[in-house]
Amino acid sequence: MKKDTHPKYHTTDIVCGTCGTVWPIGSTRANLRVNICSNCHPFYTGEQRMIIDAEGQVDRFMKRLQVSQERQAAAARRRQNRTELPRKKSLLEEIYGEENAPAEQEEPASQE
Repeated sequence: MKKDTHPKYHTTDIVCGTCGTVWPIGSTRANLRVNICSNCHPFYTGEQRMIIDAEGQVDRFMKRLQVSQERQAAAARRRQNRTELPRKKSLLEEIYGEENAPAEQEEPASQE
């Protein structure tokens, strides 16, 4: 058999960069680091907190969410404060008066 055909398998640690948790595992790689793990991820912990984010994606999302909620609240206030405009008279009502306006013509029945 050929020598050195298989990679070296040894015990190494996975280290979480956020909370510092360490898991010993077997791997062919020497050093493994993850940004976030199940001990500190909000999905697994059930708490809403700010994640350490180098690119600011979470901050931008939270800002957009806040602006969206403010717009929805303003639209709801406008809908509540809206007053209904008085109905304009139709041309027939202006000519004949409201009570003397001719009845609207019914559409003829379709012939089948």
